[in-house]
Amino acid sequence: MHEYPITQHIIEMAEKYAKEQGASSVEAINLVVGDYSGYVGESINLYFDIIAEGTLCERAKLNIERVKPKLKCTSCGEYFERRPFSFECPYCKGEGEPTEIGKEFYLKSIEIK
Repeated sequence: MHEYPITQHIIEMAEKYAKEQGASSVEAINLVVGDYSGYVGESINLYFDIIAEGTLCERAKLNIERVKPKLKCTSCGEYFERRPFSFECPYCKGEGEPTEIGKEFYLKSIEIK
């Protein structure tokens, strides 16, 4: 449920930007959401249409770019997606360690008209 207030904030930011630019509407909002960010893209998408009603974002398209988490091999340095029940590097069989990849959450761009 914590997606509701963040979705509301995203809409407020997009609307403020559109007004500052003299735009009549927001055409698209592009977000980057990592799978380990603590936010669920599908929930943001669900709330978006409800919250955007009556705003400059009412007809905007919400695009969500998902980022899957990656491990970094301590032996060869390659980044890779973890397989279930394993931290093994598919390149050299070394051990993978967690990274910040997959924790992203940011507003990438706002398209206005």
